[in-house]
Amino acid sequence: MGQNVCENLLDIFAGVGVRDIFGVTGDALNAFLEAIRKDGRFRWVGVRHEENAAYAACAQAELTGGIGVCAGTTGPGALHLINGLYNAKKEGAGVVAVTGQVAHTERGTNYWQEVDLSKMFDDVCAYQAVIDTSAQMPRLAEIAVQKAFIDRTTARIEIPIDLTEAKIKSNHFMHPLVTEQSSVIPPDSELDKAAQIINEGKRVALFCGIGCRNAKEEVLSLADRLNAPVVHTLRAKDIFDYGDGNVVGLTGLIGNPSGYHAVWDCDVLVMLGTNFPYDGFIPDGIKIIQVDFKVENIGRRAPVTLGLVGTVKETAAALSARVEEGGSEKFLLHLGKLRDKWLHQMDRQAALTRTDEPLHPQLFAKAISDRAADDAVFSVDVGECTVWIARQVRMTGDRRMIGSFNHGSLGASFPLALGAAALDPSRQVWVFCGDGGFGMAMQDFITAVRFNWPLKVIVFNNSELGFVKMEMEVSGLPFYPEATGLLNPNFAEYAKVCGGDGVRVEHAGDIVPAVEQAIASDKPFIIDAVVSPGELTMPPTIKVEQAWGFGMSKLKEAMLGLRGDHSQWQAWRDEFKANLG
Repeated sequence: MGQNVCENLLDIFAGVGVRDIFGVTGDALNAFLEAIRKDGRFRWVGVRHEENAAYAACAQAELTGGIGVCAGTTGPGALHLINGLYNAKKEGAGVVAVTGQVAHTERGTNYWQEVDLSKMFDDVCAYQAVIDTSAQMPRLAEIAVQKAFIDRTTARIEIPIDLTEAKIKSNHFMHPLVTEQSSVIPPDSELDKAAQIINEGKRVALFCGIGCRNAKEEVLSLADRLNAPVVHTLRAKDIFDYGDGNVVGLTGLIGNPSGYHAVWDCDVLVMLGTNFPYDGFIPDGIKIIQVDFKVENIGRRAPVTLGLVGTVKETAAALSARVEEGGSEKFLLHLGKLRDKWLHQMDRQAALTRTDEPLHPQLFAKAISDRAADDAVFSVDVGECTVWIARQVRMTGDRRMIGSFNHGSLGASFPLALGAAALDPSRQVWVFCGDGGFGMAMQDFITAVRFNWPLKVIVFNNSELGFVKMEMEVSGLPFYPEATGLLNPNFAEYAKVCGGDGVRVEHAGDIVPAVEQAIASDKPFIIDAVVSPGELTMPPTIKVEQAWGFGMSKLKEAMLGLRGDHSQWQAWRDEFKANLG
């Protein structure tokens, strides 16, 4: 007898290097799990929530450049995958979701757990292989896997329960899939136009995104030839470090002054592999060259002077051969001074001599940065912890950083770290999360314990959704503790109850010992960092409307305080202590 549908699917996965499959099992996946058990080439990683499975698969796709695989059973289990899949889509990670479905005879009858999954996944998936007959395997599954792998997107394979053990009659369409990305070089005529624009500029800046992942050397060489500052997005932080050539840092809301002014004060901006979403940080009245291998990204964020469809590595090298050597040394030197002043200021903010309590979160971030392995993976949640890793953590050596940078989903960091740890448990993995984010995914801490993955988790515990609070205040709204306040357990004790280890830190003198203890631990470890809820995260430049909104917020808070809302005075006290200490 030949292979069944599930066995055939595993052969396709094996052909592109898949090993781990994350999910929660159920009756529609029973045959799929049996195929995994018998096959021997795969590991089923049973998690406690399907959303976490999708995030873990996303992390593996990002870190390996291959695909990640997650699975959920019929309706409810499949739907739980969606948010993690949106993260993969927005981050450009190739992920394949395997979902079950009710039997064909029950379709359209409002059967138990029946959901029209094709409609539900239509927006998040670039391709859906709905297997209605065994004859459609392997062809549709190969299309789905190929699409996810090369286009760095999400795809879904649906197998109804009545087909999971159906036999494959022919392997006629089975073939090796394409696993190498193609290089794209713009036409010579367009490269010549770009070189002319650059040569006419007096202050040229390079603005680099995740598309520079495999082009660091070429980008830095181009920057050196032009005396151009290198500004980067948050997602490209683990590509470019302050110690690399002309790198001056980030722009955007959590950027620094040198990165902001490099973009704002240049006369020619060369955007390399970035789909940076905050168009308010890109000025009008300058010439912009945008390089991207996806034509739909060109001109999306700014009115470009010239768009080049190409991969950054090859396009940057071609431009280097065409542009004139030179550029404004004065511009670069000025930005370098701003960068160094900023870095000194960040070190001062993170000094262990700042012993005010509750503690400043920057102290923990810098202590970890100074002691983490040179090839550590940092998994980052959204919110204030993103600011601390952007400003106090250096991505030197072979460090990598993953997160929900484009989708912006709270609770992503811990399940992403599961995927990273599964790839190589000996590689140090740090999880930066707030108490709100960890609370959304902490059920799977037990999964790390189960598989002996010694994750290092720091929970910035300020009993508050701090970034949301700040957003409310900037928009002119008063502090609303019922909405942003959190009641937390002792996270270190929670880690121990699960079978891991942890320590709660409330004093500055205990920070370094806690970090060293986490590094030395062979168990999943939580540092419960009790930090101030009043820490303000200031952008590199403050607009009038932001200052006005914050001022109006404080006026409203004062009025509420005078009317007897004592939580407002408590919040004011926390902010004064955190930012004047």
